[in-house]
Amino acid sequence: MQIDLGELSPSATYFNMIQTLIPRPIAWVLSENADSSLNLAPFSYFSAVCSDPPLLMISLGKKPDGSAKDTRANIEARGHFVIQIPSMGLLEAMNESSMTLPAGESELDRLQLATEPFAGSALPRLKDAPIAYACELYELHEVGNTPQALIIGKVTQLYIDDRVATQDAKGRLKVDAAKVDPVARLGASEYAKLGDIIRLQRPA
Repeated sequence: MQIDLGELSPSATYFNMIQTLIPRPIAWVLSENADSSLNLAPFSYFSAVCSDPPLLMISLGKKPDGSAKDTRANIEARGHFVIQIPSMGLLEAMNESSMTLPAGESELDRLQLATEPFAGSALPRLKDAPIAYACELYELHEVGNTPQALIIGKVTQLYIDDRVATQDAKGRLKVDAAKVDPVARLGASEYAKLGDIIRLQRPA
């Protein structure tokens, strides 16, 4: 099967992209509303893009009515946000947090999700997420015909639950992916969890 994306509608193209670019990590993004309440939403157009400085990228579409999503508006206005990596135990809450709510209504309050102070960050982190990145807005670009908001955040603080990480004899960090148990996004309404972990050394 070969598909000419130039012949498809944007919605059909999106469906083909998310069905084939799998698995994708999920950025569970906490941002600050104008009234200082907290917003939380998941995005799977998400990746690391640079190590010097440390940069992460999320790509956001628009609300069904065509307006900017609260996450974009919050980051653009206040410049800080926290990206969490959700574990499978948080799957239901993460999925529920994707619901479109009135501006300013907090998903954390609705889902009764606890937070913890995040040292060095203007915002807290989710208490039960095993990994969190405190970010400052580095760049924001509009791309595509919709357009999408391509948000690049500079990571200033990294939180890793002590239960999922160790250090080797040389002091290098080793995160146990099985203990993180991250949610992987597939297509449509499908998610996956880690299966067998294969270790393969890179050639010299």
